[in-house]
Amino acid sequence: MDHCKMSCFSLPRNSIHLHIDILGLHEGSLTWALLQERLTTTPYGSTTREFFKFPVFLNTVQSVFAALVGYIYLRKSDRKSTGLSSIFPRRSVILPLLLVATTSSLASPFGYASLAHIDYITFILAKSCKLLPVMFLNVTLFRKKYPMYKYFVIFAVTSGVAIFTLQATSPKKASKASNNLERNNSWGLLLLGMNLLFDGLTNTTQDYIFQNFQPFSGPQMMCANNIISTLLTLSYLGLSPYLVRSGFGRYFGLTLSTSGGGEFAAALAFMTRHPRVWFDVLGFSACGAIGQVFIFYTLSNFSSLILVTITLTRKMLTMILSVIWYGHRLATTQWIGVGLVFGGISAEVILARKSKKSKEKVK
Repeated sequence: MDHCKMSCFSLPRNSIHLHIDILGLHEGSLTWALLQERLTTTPYGSTTREFFKFPVFLNTVQSVFAALVGYIYLRKSDRKSTGLSSIFPRRSVILPLLLVATTSSLASPFGYASLAHIDYITFILAKSCKLLPVMFLNVTLFRKKYPMYKYFVIFAVTSGVAIFTLQATSPKKASKASNNLERNNSWGLLLLGMNLLFDGLTNTTQDYIFQNFQPFSGPQMMCANNIISTLLTLSYLGLSPYLVRSGFGRYFGLTLSTSGGGEFAAALAFMTRHPRVWFDVLGFSACGAIGQVFIFYTLSNFSSLILVTITLTRKMLTMILSVIWYGHRLATTQWIGVGLVFGGISAEVILARKSKKSKEKVK
């Protein structure tokens, strides 16, 4: 009887927690996505219109926010956790965490640089295809095997992105653009591909940490990753004046200041000229930090499958909001590409759930 009472009361509570989690993830992430598009694709200023092109500075502010919020989350989830020993419980976990922080810190600048050459809808659509680099890296590095349906999903998703991208650079549009712009579009897709590769390395290494360093938790991962990321990006900002002079940043869209002061000085000067940017940067960072809490809460209390489902709906809503908010127009062929991408990912979620249930029945 007591067991029945516990079950009856725990299920609704779990359901309420899940609904709050979904609402929080959507609210935080959708606002974050709108601010991301505004920061990366829309100009600031009424007379002199300038674009915000300071990806590492933006990453640093966000990782500082996320590290602070992550530490509060860690203390709330485990009240015995104090000091660095609770964040880095073993020395052996530091190297994999350093790899995660490095790849996640490298991913964003490539993604932001790609937005100078491709539109935000293409960016979001391609970011929905993380399964491709994750599978590729797991097969090549960890010799992992996947069921056949996952390869069909990859085919559908890749075809969808190809159709969407090719329509975006159709002959009608190509006639209005120079060959140089076409090359820029290809360069943007290459930069986006690098972003997805680093994302894939981040995800596979996180999986490796959770599997091999138990009971390393989500709050620990969030806090540790953002602390190391902050140290890495601050180091880059300190070195950026010298990197700018060497011309290194030109190849990746990171040469941001002709004065030679580097990205940090250039970002502060930009924000002094356009004070409104402060609200967007701080809002972006706060929403990103809150979104990470809900992501790691979902991983800790529910399952990665539920997180994939929530993320899928969030990506779809982000695209719809972007179309409405910023007035993007999609051709019929592009909607077919979108349908292939989200249809493929939806099929992957459904088939993975069925596969998991069948394995549980066998046990």
